[in-house]
Amino acid sequence: MPRPIKASIDLPALAHNLTIVRQHAPHSRIMAVIKADAYGHGLLHTASALKDADGFALLELDAAISLRDAGYHQPILLLEGFFSTHELALFEQYQLSAVIHHSEQVAMLLDFKHQELNLFIKINTGMNRLGLAPEQFPGTMKQLEENRYAHNITLMTHFACADESSEEESVLQQLQCFELTTKQYNHPRSLANSAAIMRYPKTHADWVRPGIMLYGASPFSDQTASDLNLRPVMTLSSRIIAIHNLKYGDKVGYHGLFQADRPMRIGIVACGYADGYPRHAPTNTPVLVNNQRSRLLGRVSMDMLAVDLTEIENAGLNSPVILWGAGVSVDEVAHRAGTTSYELLCALAPRVEKLCSSY
Repeated sequence: MPRPIKASIDLPALAHNLTIVRQHAPHSRIMAVIKADAYGHGLLHTASALKDADGFALLELDAAISLRDAGYHQPILLLEGFFSTHELALFEQYQLSAVIHHSEQVAMLLDFKHQELNLFIKINTGMNRLGLAPEQFPGTMKQLEENRYAHNITLMTHFACADESSEEESVLQQLQCFELTTKQYNHPRSLANSAAIMRYPKTHADWVRPGIMLYGASPFSDQTASDLNLRPVMTLSSRIIAIHNLKYGDKVGYHGLFQADRPMRIGIVACGYADGYPRHAPTNTPVLVNNQRSRLLGRVSMDMLAVDLTEIENAGLNSPVILWGAGVSVDEVAHRAGTTSYELLCALAPRVEKLCSSY
């Protein structure tokens, strides 16, 4: 038998979450963000569940080409654009759209003497990650308009703090900066990520770019995915492969970080940090055993972790364990581990088999 850990991917949940995006932004086109192997969920079957999206956004050129080869005709946007003039021929061949975020990309583009490409011009409105400074933007637009690109431009930015309820002023400042910078240009616009889609309707514009919400995780720390009517897409599960009875004072795992304060029964689960489970998840991080809520004990190992079976009815060898997903949210596990659901989903190891539900 293969090792029992697996990631079950609920394709109907993906489609459901896409409908939630449409409910929040009914007048915008949806650019579904499927970068990083669709946040660890698998590129092509995720795209199949999101086939009704108006476009796809990702970073990897080979992944974009694989989408085209699989027959997807929607706009496909490369969020970091191109990195060399050699890539531009592939952008043309596969009809890919590129984010332009610095002047060197503009120079490469103007040296490219072939047909027009679709461009998303990114403006740095305060996040200071990618994007043209507002004072650079008019000159860049002039260059592009003089070189046949005027009819193939969308304007975009990215919000730094849309996920924090206390940072509304920051979002509004970025929005104001974007509007002032672009007010004289009549081009489509794209601003809103998952958090802005749900919390700031005035940012929706022509295109929205949902990411984490598509995968059934909350973009907010003060609202759960369930609160937002989002369904978990990935359920990471495994089984109990060993059982131990502890006496008072017995320790568990590396460095004995957990010590039994009473007689206990524990199970060893075939899942560890080499599978993508967070190594720093502490004792009391929730798990489900036999569909009953339990907890992690001690330090996570490379291939195994320990869970408390003391109060779990009928738990034994091969009992099913859910690490996150249906019944215990990835957001809660991430919070206990001091990280984000984004990291946990994207960190799923290649050795974990993905099994897709029918769609």
